[in-house]
Amino acid sequence: MVPILILKLGFIVNPIAGMGGAVGLKGTDGKDILKKAIELGAQKVAPRKANSFLSELRAIINNVKLVVGAASMGEDSAKECGFRYIVCSKPKRITSSNDTKEIALKILELELPLIVFCGGDGTARDIEKAVDLSVPVIGVPTGVKMHSAVFAINPKATARIVAKFLTGKIPAKESEVMDVNEKAFRQGHLSAHLYGYMLTPYEPMLLQGNKIASPVTQSELRNQAALALYVLEKMEKDVIYIVGPGTTTRTIADLLDEKKTLLGVDLFYNKKIIGYDVTEKEILNKIRNKKAKIILTPIGGQGFILGRGNQQISARVVKKVGLENIIIISTKNKLSGFQRLRVDTNDQKLDDLIRSDRLKVITDYGIEVLLKIE
Repeated sequence: MVPILILKLGFIVNPIAGMGGAVGLKGTDGKDILKKAIELGAQKVAPRKANSFLSELRAIINNVKLVVGAASMGEDSAKECGFRYIVCSKPKRITSSNDTKEIALKILELELPLIVFCGGDGTARDIEKAVDLSVPVIGVPTGVKMHSAVFAINPKATARIVAKFLTGKIPAKESEVMDVNEKAFRQGHLSAHLYGYMLTPYEPMLLQGNKIASPVTQSELRNQAALALYVLEKMEKDVIYIVGPGTTTRTIADLLDEKKTLLGVDLFYNKKIIGYDVTEKEILNKIRNKKAKIILTPIGGQGFILGRGNQQISARVVKKVGLENIIIISTKNKLSGFQRLRVDTNDQKLDDLIRSDRLKVITDYGIEVLLKIE
């Protein structure tokens, strides 16, 4: 009988990644921000997505052994999902970026073929500092921003990429590690910087790519204005509109002479802003017993309409509002790079429901197209 070849894999979880999203903090970098997120009622996101990734991986290939961080940094998920594993660090009550770097270095010393991490751009930066281009790395997206090109589009896609790479079906290529200044981000200023590169298993249909800002051209601005005018004419009286971040959605407020936050989620009622940079909890409180609609625009270069940078519009919010009350707007230039849009709400049943149908996207005044969702 031929023995089964055991495939080994490094696995790191940043247990606090993504906690700032639903509470409107746009990240969890820094002890003070994490403390504030917890005070606002933030729930952990990373463990659930880590389990989703591992469960999918186990369904595809069952001869994998993990090298993990202790306790919440990988061990807990490995145990819960029934994997064989080796722990390469000591458990910590409070984890930090240094723990991530130390675990990555220990995995590097073992010369494993791949490291999978669960986190956001900050976690990607930590691992890049530790391993550079020494070993391929792929990220399960669990953060808030995720501008880097090292992430798969969702946990299940990560599992599919890992399975293909471990069995020699796809190569690795250099991918950018990007991040933004969270302090400036919380103040409405977006400035992403390139911090380095990591080798990433290359499966372009399952990787999210870099975020691309909308170009500031006359045709783009005219298109944004036409979209905003059309949406304003269709706005209903006594309906709360939950408006996501972006320059395209901000144009709606500009035409109303209202000041919308560029990077936050705001609430409109009878064409006036009644809530700035709101949290998931604030949205749910405001729309209780009221009709509501959601206005979204895809992230440039990535195509996400939910689950990236707008986690305040959570699965709970979407279910409360109803899929039939989601309005998607996108300029023609932005949409030209997409064959389909993407969602990653951390609710598999909701994501599957959204993906089961095409959604209308308004691309100009009175012009709509239907796009598939993945």
